[in-house]
Amino acid sequence: MPDYDVVVVGAGNAAFAAAVSAREHGAKRVAVLEKAPQTQRGGNTHFSGAIFRFVFDRVEQIERFVPDAERDYPGFRRGVQPYRREDFMGDLMRVTQGRSDPQLAQILIDNSYDTVCWLQERGRMQFELATSVIGVRVGKEIKWPKGAFVRTVHEGVGLSQTWFETAQAEGVDVHYDTAAMRLVQGESGRITGVMARGPDGIAEFSARAVVLACGGFETNPMWRRQYLGDPWDHAKVRGSNFNYGDGLRMALDLGAMPWGHWGGCHATPISADAPDYGRRDLTDKTNRLSYPYGVMLNVEGRRFVDEAENLQSLTYAKYGGLILRQPRSLIYQIFDSKVLHLLEPRYSTSEPYKADTLEALVAQLDLDRAEAMRTLAAYNAACGHGGPFDPAQLDGLHTEGLAPVKSNWAQPLDTPPFYSWPVTGGITFTFGGLKITEEAQVVGSDWKPMPGLYTCGEMVGGLFHYNYPLGTGLMSGAVFGRIAGRSAALAR
Repeated sequence: MPDYDVVVVGAGNAAFAAAVSAREHGAKRVAVLEKAPQTQRGGNTHFSGAIFRFVFDRVEQIERFVPDAERDYPGFRRGVQPYRREDFMGDLMRVTQGRSDPQLAQILIDNSYDTVCWLQERGRMQFELATSVIGVRVGKEIKWPKGAFVRTVHEGVGLSQTWFETAQAEGVDVHYDTAAMRLVQGESGRITGVMARGPDGIAEFSARAVVLACGGFETNPMWRRQYLGDPWDHAKVRGSNFNYGDGLRMALDLGAMPWGHWGGCHATPISADAPDYGRRDLTDKTNRLSYPYGVMLNVEGRRFVDEAENLQSLTYAKYGGLILRQPRSLIYQIFDSKVLHLLEPRYSTSEPYKADTLEALVAQLDLDRAEAMRTLAAYNAACGHGGPFDPAQLDGLHTEGLAPVKSNWAQPLDTPPFYSWPVTGGITFTFGGLKITEEAQVVGSDWKPMPGLYTCGEMVGGLFHYNYPLGTGLMSGAVFGRIAGRSAALAR
């Protein structure tokens, strides 16, 4: 008899969704292998903002997660717009340039609301509104964007902690300091376990089925250089420093099919002073995502992107990569005082440059100052077309005669004092993964499902290409983790 019915490799959101789902569907013995020590457990989930994007037709469907929303934020019911399946699909296909795997996308979207309900019920999650990141205060009300504004209480720290508590209550065995090395395959071709290096040496964890949920290769500088190119080997890692692509390597070694955008990743604008790896006390607080309300200059003193082509929730995951590819992987976000109240609270985790004139501000920055002043003057002269300014939605307030254009929220920088934060790009997770069936079973390069092997989370290939809508990664991890755990528990 094998040691376990199901062994899950990894200990983040997707992994525990799989482990708890496996228990729910009859697996009596379930193990989670966590490479990190207990003090650094939880993978990227711990560092996340813990926002979930999901479909709903009526505001009442949201209120089961945030029952006090109308009391705490008067006008909530009136201000929330439905987010239907076609909305989610439209956002996902728009940001991925139509390349998201249609079958996976449909599974994700169709299961999103029910899975958040399952997280609340079976996962014992508590939720709140993501006011510090998403909500925009206009007058006395907060305006909510469509689709993604509900998160778990205490963000990623709370999400991760609750998963560990739920797993313990469900009787899941968690093995810390246990690094998976290779998959065990029987003569029939079936995956029958995992060889892992633990505190007592190398041991086999035999199982009827294995779920790989141990993340992408975002921590691995060699693979980043190989698959993402230069200068990704120098990128700062926003989250866990344990995600080296071990699960991908183990599956590929046995003939799994690589799938999706191996040259793509989720990368966000972060403080230039951020550490090389995520700091557990800072979690995602190094993000600098209020750029649509200001201007971004590279060290040559030039704008390089439309800061406001869309809502930040639909651009931030690709702008980190654009920033990283700028000279010295360094840019400066510049704001004036009239928008300072719109900046998300995470900006307070580092001190900005500040001055009463743009000239004095630019004099403090490590860039081509003459070119920067010409750029800012040209920007100010080009502003003010369309509008009026509305920070809660795409307002059409744009520049004219300027390249690149600024499509929305294009107000001149004219209200002192002026502020600037130095910013770089930080990698969150990679998009390349494995091909899976609709039951989350890994598919081999012979186009046949690999018996006994399932995957979920960042290891699922095909969903994300070029870009990513806020809140979709955790949602995908929960949806496909739940499916993978069920499939593994019922595998024969």
